[in-house]
Amino acid sequence: MGETARIVIARNAEAFSFIYQENIDRFEHVSFFDPETDVPCLDDADLLYLPGGYPEKHLEALVANEACRKTIRDYAERGGRIQAECGGMMYLCEKIVTDDGEYPMCGVLPYAITARKADRKLSLGYRRFMLDGREYRGHEFHYTQFLTPPLAHPLQGEGNGEGSVTQVYNAKGEPVDTPVLKYKNVLASYTHLYIIG
Repeated sequence: MGETARIVIARNAEAFSFIYQENIDRFEHVSFFDPETDVPCLDDADLLYLPGGYPEKHLEALVANEACRKTIRDYAERGGRIQAECGGMMYLCEKIVTDDGEYPMCGVLPYAITARKADRKLSLGYRRFMLDGREYRGHEFHYTQFLTPPLAHPLQGEGNGEGSVTQVYNAKGEPVDTPVLKYKNVLASYTHLYIIG
């Protein structure tokens, strides 16, 4: 993607806060919005970037901003390009489940994420994977999990959001069960990528 592309980035002090400044600096036209309070203008966006963070700590506010969630879902459905990492991926899923209940998210990806205390499990480490002839590198750090894990890439290349589209490896070259999800022009994973776009 060219550096003159317009990128729209979700940014919030905690819910969407993990952003490498180097990624932002690559683009000339950057705008930000807060998914808790704003509705992004995506009409001429070349990329919507949903970075990592802790959306599970801001669920009521994210649910309350239904217009934002609908705008993002509509953008994805009409083929808008989205890159979502960790918390951003969670936000694109059907719902996030906590000990207090279930909270609907954007509904772009057909999964539920659990943030219940009993389900907490640390996933940590460097990650890399190949997709469409390109190598992606990043790292993973989270305690939330898929309520029902996506199948291990049974639908490689089909990009319908169901199942991982590639195998992810750790720093030792060992396979890990982190899924990479693709739906239309949406790319989503728990991996925080070093280069976006």
